Amino acid sequence: MATHTETVAFFGASGGVGLAALRYTLSTGCNCIVLCRTPSKLAAILPPLDHPNLRIVQGNAHDIAAVSNCLQAREGAFVDKVVTTIGGAFVPSKMSIDDPEVCRKGMSVLLEAINQLRKLNSFEGRPHIICFSTTGISKFGRDIPVAMIPLYHVMLKVPHEDKVIMEDNLIASGEEFAIVRASLMIADEETNRKVRVGIEDPRMGRESAAIGYTITKGDAGRWLAENLIIKEEARYRNKISSKYTRPSIFQTSNVS
Repeated sequence: MATHTETVAFFGASGGVGLAALRYTLSTGCNCIVLCRTPSKLAAILPPLDHPNLRIVQGNAHDIAAVSNCLQAREGAFVDKVVTTIGGAFVPSKMSIDDPEVCRKGMSVLLEAINQLRKLNSFEGRPHIICFSTTGISKFGRDIPVAMIPLYHVMLKVPHEDKVIMEDNLIASGEEFAIVRASLMIADEETNRKVRVGIEDPRMGRESAAIGYTITKGDAGRWLAENLIIKEEARYRNKISSKYTRPSIFQTSNVS
């Protein structure tokens, strides 16, 4: 169970899933360090005077100095957890995103920053890395509805290739991790629908399946915070979890 003494670093939390997870984490009393290219954007949403446990750092997730700054809870000590939800903006005309390597570069910088702090600054410990990814890229069979295959493997091919490399780099790093793969993201709001979850071991294969259409960013962020930050469920440690809230493209009512 997370306590007020824990410190969590966030990358990509100025909106969407990351912002939803950040809100929940702040509400528990955890200390949160957030890297933002434009701090005023986040400060307008979460005023520092109302959130004394929030520290906003200006910088880019591809800048190793800025990332290293966010990884330090105090002198010589790593933060307890790292949440990375960075991603690019989709460009329909190019069938790609504005930076096709945004996720892999972000992960490489994060891992290198951790290694440098260990080697050069004698930091100890292993911050638990929580990485947000996508369904449709499993190596152990289909985890999306058949109707969504054209969308995932044609329109979203480039950003999904980037996610695969990001995941592979994290898994191979030897760091403690949890990878969250969400179904197609729709809207920002939280609906309180029940989140259905499947679990996959990156080496041994699928432990349980969950195949559905969509989830909101708010619901995905809430689930991430509740199960990986606040409760830190052991069954998700060093595993990949896939999730959705809508099992049918036509469903509109809440799932009990």
